[in-house]
Amino acid sequence: MKFRPLHDRVVIRRAEGDTKSKGGIIIPDTAQEKPQEGEVIAVGSGARDESGALIVPDVKAGDFILFGKWSGTEVKIDGQDLLIMKEADIMGIIDKSEIGIIDKTAAVKNAA
Repeated sequence: MKFRPLHDRVVIRRAEGDTKSKGGIIIPDTAQEKPQEGEVIAVGSGARDESGALIVPDVKAGDFILFGKWSGTEVKIDGQDLLIMKEADIMGIIDKSEIGIIDKTAAVKNAA
């Protein structure tokens, strides 16, 4: 991708949602809730405080994060549906190595 966000903005690829309910019913795309987690694709250089000092972002490309339901602006870059949001809209970083969560987007990429 050839897009670099400015200041404290972050580009995120939303995680894939489940297509089946717990009971095995297939949920159509229009009825699915959008996941509130995703992978950081690109990060800006950071915001500036009142004195002009650079505040380096806490997140980096490759981090898996949790964000608010209505956070960010949806954009399409290089054919991918992505979100751009400020770092302040991010609630936290998910450490998937400790809890054993499998990244569905990586599994789809590896299968192709």
